[in-house]
Amino acid sequence: MSTTDLAPQELRILVAVAEEGGFSSAAARLGATQSAVSHAVRGIERKLGAVLFERGRFGARPTPAGERAAAHARRVLRLLEAMAADVRRADTGEVAGRLRVAAFRSAALHLLPPALDRLAALHPGVEVTVTVVRELGPGTAGEVAAGRADLGIATLGSPAALPPGLVGGVLLEEPYSLVHPVGYPEPRSLPLVDWTENCGSYTRDWWAAQDWIPAATVTAEDDGAVLSMVGSGLGMAIMPALSLTDAPPSVRITDLGPDRPYRCVGYATTPELAATTPVQALVRILRSLGRSTPERAKHQLRAV
Repeated sequence: MSTTDLAPQELRILVAVAEEGGFSSAAARLGATQSAVSHAVRGIERKLGAVLFERGRFGARPTPAGERAAAHARRVLRLLEAMAADVRRADTGEVAGRLRVAAFRSAALHLLPPALDRLAALHPGVEVTVTVVRELGPGTAGEVAAGRADLGIATLGSPAALPPGLVGGVLLEEPYSLVHPVGYPEPRSLPLVDWTENCGSYTRDWWAAQDWIPAATVTAEDDGAVLSMVGSGLGMAIMPALSLTDAPPSVRITDLGPDRPYRCVGYATTPELAATTPVQALVRILRSLGRSTPERAKHQLRAV
């Protein structure tokens, strides 16, 4: 055995200390003693040849090397779990096991529910948990890279925008529309209401070329707050189709024309988990639903 080989229990200790922020709380989580956890971490650091945690009165804070080690540990432990589920499937034919999904807000509200309903009907043995993640910084793809999610529903500038080591693809392209209060005669003269996660550099470049779009007067927490403010007459907004699903009757949605921008929504996973049946099943369903989303958006625009 190589001196760098780590046992699964060592990986669990590494993850617990990283997530709990200290040896005592990690020990309580694992049902072990603090001295045993501290001793194990020192052994892991010797094997890997790196300091993984800064110790102090604040507890144990992962170093950059510790963050990377914890991400690898989560992913290895998840693969061991997926291996067991895959072996059982080969024996029984049943698709089962955990599936952890990270999604940004509008995808979690409007894209995932019908997909998860269909997944449950086809594979009731799959247990899904969904975490809503702000699509800022590492975002949902970052949750996958860190080993905290198996599948991320992400906004993609391009496939190359995924973190190194991840794979993924496009699920749908949703058009942006102008949203404004019903009955307002000149909506483009209204103040702009925006939110931080709204769009990436491609859409921002389109915005910059539109001389009628002012700087945002109000920046809201999320797209739901933006819709509420627009419906209350506080301004206009430029929003993607998923965010406008079930928009209130107090707002009107106007097509921005043939040159309107789009937001690309895709998925991200690891190469190993991409081969597992639960991930494959949900991706197939999401792709099927994604093909119908542009048509739903067109119908929504015709209906207002």
